Formats: sequence, structure tokens, C-alpha cells
Amino acid sequence: MIRLSLSALLIAATALDAGTALAQQARARHTPVSIASAAPEQAASVLPAPRLRLRPEINLGRDLVTFGDLIQGLSGDLAGMAAFRAPALGETGTIQVGRIVEAARGAGAIRDGADLESQGFAQVVVTRAARRIGAAEMEAAVKIGLQERFGVDARLFALAIDGGAPAVAIEPEMLGELTVSDLSFDSRSRRLQARLAVPGSAAMRLKPLRISGQLVETVEVVVPKRAIARGETVGQDDVIVERRPRDGQGGEIISDARAAIDKVARRALLAGVPLRSGDVQREEIVAKGELVTIVYEAPGLLITMRGRAGESGAMGDVVSVTNPQSKRSLQGTITGPGRVSVKPAIGRVASAQ
Repeated sequence: MIRLSLSALLIAATALDAGTALAQQARARHTPVSIASAAPEQAASVLPAPRLRLRPEINLGRDLVTFGDLIQGLSGDLAGMAAFRAPALGETGTIQVGRIVEAARGAGAIRDGADLESQGFAQVVVTRAARRIGAAEMEAAVKIGLQERFGVDARLFALAIDGGAPAVAIEPEMLGELTVSDLSFDSRSRRLQARLAVPGSAAMRLKPLRISGQLVETVEVVVPKRAIARGETVGQDDVIVERRPRDGQGGEIISDARAAIDKVARRALLAGVPLRSGDVQREEIVAKGELVTIVYEAPGLLITMRGRAGESGAMGDVVSVTNPQSKRSLQGTITGPGRVSVKPAIGRVASAQ
């Protein structure tokens, strides 16, 4: 009886151990994955790729437009891949969005047009940066060349370039001075021919800058820096003195700024147009027909009376005034607003013979 009980117990224990192992295997199969260990991988798989956007306009300093220039958010080798040729130096051009999408799809930068956000515009504006060479810079270089090679002091002359100064644009990083490489000059006719260059500029090597022209004599003129209305007083900051070609200026040109400052414009004056003596006048402080105070001064005597001005004038002008009572006309000097001073005439004493 005891043996049977022991056998039964052994069988029961074996069965219990087997059940425990099966239960552990079952729990192992249903154990949830740790969130802390799996979260980074899951997050990386579900985050959307960054949105690629077209830039509406770009500025370049080189001759090629890359996909990285055009598409914001593009990185890696594709960003540095050339896509289009840039405009000429200093010029602006456009690239249609459809062409950009087609080129980007062909290069493998995008799968289709839906991958690229164009923000509603139809084209991208591309501007090529450049340093522009103007007429003033050309003239300065030629004058330095004339001084160094021919001993000509050209400060009193201006350079009139045949056909006007050409439009010249070079690489923006070329900051050196414009210099004369070749120069010929006829001192009698004052005509010249010159070749100009900026050291290191590939653009000027490919397309040399050659000009021809003539030195013309100049004079100093006073020029308004802004438009001045009729009746407005000309201030010191309203005018500038420039040198302009003498021919065609005439004899009434104002050459000294002091002749224009604190004067009143007699007509509307345009910015950049040289002033003539008839364009400005001193500010009138007595008007024709105005009632004024006549001051009569003599040694030990001062008389004031009312009178009427026969003409208008500024400070220091001599005008005629009339005494309303005696109707006598006198000549006096304007000494202030509404004030005319009259001094007694000093007669000659006849010598006795």
C-alpha cells in the first residue's frame, strides 16, 4: 500500500514538473516586448522624411546651379550635383518648375513631383552675382594711365567715351583696381584708345575691355541733389559742386555754391541740372506796394514815417518808397522786413572863384 502511494507520488511530481515547464514556455511566448528597448527603432521607422521645398529665388557666385541650390532640404552628393547653367555675370534668369522636377527625378533626387513642394510658384528666379565696372571707374583708370605714361594732368578734363561706357560685369570676388594695360593718346586732338583690365579676372580675359574717346575740358557747376520747388530756400545740403564739360554750359552757370545757398528758387529746379544765375534769387523781404516804415537818419536826428514800397527787394537792395502825405518818392535801402532806411544826400559845396 505504501509502495503504491510512493509510485503515485512520483508520477504526480513528474507530471507537475512537466506542467511547470510547459507553463514557463507559454509565458515566454506571450511575454510583451520591452517598450524602452524597442521605442527608438519604432520611432525611426515611423518618422516622415523631411519635406523637400523649392526655393523661389537664389543668388549665385558661380556658373552652375546645383540641385542643392534649388531644393531646400536636399543633402549628400545629390545636393552638389550640377543641374543647370547659371545666367551670365550680373544677369538674372528663370527656370521653370516643370524642368526642375524632371531633372531632379532623372538624377534620382526625387521619385515624382509630389515629393517636391513648389509653394505655388511656376518658376525659380536665378541671379548671378557680379561686380560691375562703370564709367567713373573707367575714367579714373584712364586718367591715372595718362599721368603715368604721358605726364598729362587730366584732373580738369572729363573722358567722353565713344558710344557711351560699355556694360561690364566681372566675377564678384575680383576686387582689384581697374588698370590700363594698353594706352595711346594724341595730345593735339586729346583722343585716346585704351585697353583696361582687372588682374585675375577670367571674364575680362575672355572678353577684353577696349574703349576709345576724347578728353573734354570741364568747369565747376553747382547742381541740386534733389528737386527744389519754386519759392523754396536752397540749403547747404541741397546742392553739390561737380565738374561738367564746358561746351554747352553758357556764361550764366553758377560755379560757386555760396551764390546759391540761402537763395530762393525762382522756378522748379530739377536734381542733377546745373544751376544758372536766373534760377535763384535772394529772399524778398519787402514786396512791391507794401506799406513800410521809412527811417530817416541824420546826425542827431531820427525820423520814422509810413511809406509805400515802389518795388520789391531783398536785404540790402535799394528801392523806391513814396511818402503818402507829400507824394514824394525817395530812394532807400532795405534794412529789414518792412523797413527802409533813407539817408540825407550830401551835396557838393561850390568853391568860390
